[in-house]
Amino acid sequence: MRVVIADDSGLLRDGLARLLAETGTEVVAAVADAAELVLAVDELLPDLAMIDIRMPPTYTHEGARAAVELRARHTDLGILLLSQSLESRYVVDLLRAHPERFGYLLKDRVVDVDVLVQAMHAIIGGGTVLDPAVVSHLMGNTGLADELGRLSAREREVLELMAQGRSNAAIAAALVIDLRTVESHIARIMTKLELHQSAGEHRRVLAVLAWLRG
Repeated sequence: MRVVIADDSGLLRDGLARLLAETGTEVVAAVADAAELVLAVDELLPDLAMIDIRMPPTYTHEGARAAVELRARHTDLGILLLSQSLESRYVVDLLRAHPERFGYLLKDRVVDVDVLVQAMHAIIGGGTVLDPAVVSHLMGNTGLADELGRLSAREREVLELMAQGRSNAAIAAALVIDLRTVESHIARIMTKLELHQSAGEHRRVLAVLAWLRG
C-alpha cells in the first residue's frame, strides 16, 4: 500500500510515517499543506491519501477542499480524513458523490496503529469507514431526522456498526446476537430507509449514508 500523509504537524507526520512503515506500508510523501498534498498525489499516484481536515493557511477546511479536488481528478484514490474535531462541510459532498473508498476518523479515537491500517485496507478495498461520532454528527446535521427516527435503538446500533465497515458476523459478535438476527435488523433498516435492491456492498453504503440523500 502506497500512502501520502498530509498534516501540518511535523511530529504527527513523522510519527505516522514511522508507525506505518513498521506495518509494511510505504509512505511515499509526508506534506504540510493542501497545495503540497495535491502536487504529491498528482505526481506519485498513491493508493491512499491520509488528510488532516484543518491545515494552513486558515486552518479551517483546506484538507477537505483538497480531498474534493483530488476525488474529482483521481477517482480510484482512497481518501482517509483525520480530524481532532467533527466537521461536516465538504465531507457531506464527498459522501454524496463518492462514498466508496472513503473514510473519516477522529484522531483521538485512533489509539492503535492496527485499527488505522485495517481502516486503510477497507477504504482501498472500496469500503466506507466512518467513526461512530462522525455518523452521529452527520445524522444530527441533516434534514432527514424523521427518516432515521423510524429505526429502533437496536437498528441504529446495527447501522452504526455498518458505518464502521463491519461484516454481519462482526456485528453479531459486537452485539452478542446471532447472525440471523443481524440479517433481520439489516433487512428492516433497508425497508424503513426505503433502499431498493442494488448490487453487492453498495447497498450497505447507501444504508449508512441514507440521511445524506438530497
